[in-house]
Amino acid sequence: MFEKVTEMLAKYLKADKSAITRDTDIRADLNADSLVIVEMLFTLEEETGITIPDEKVEELTRVGALCDFIESNMKK
Repeated sequence: MFEKVTEMLAKYLKADKSAITRDTDIRADLNADSLVIVEMLFTLEEETGITIPDEKVEELTRVGALCDFIESNMKK
């Protein structure tokens, strides 16, 4: 999942994929605005078949936290 998320971040934010780690803060470190984050999360939801509740979006600011959330919810 980490690979998929980093590829999407690099694509959506035109960021250097090799610089993205599990500790990267999507907003602060990658300068992602809310619209880009919503678009990316919508795509992730479609591809993984999970739903990320609105209240969780604010909590999932780090790449690792987002990956962990997706992986734990895909297993259900």
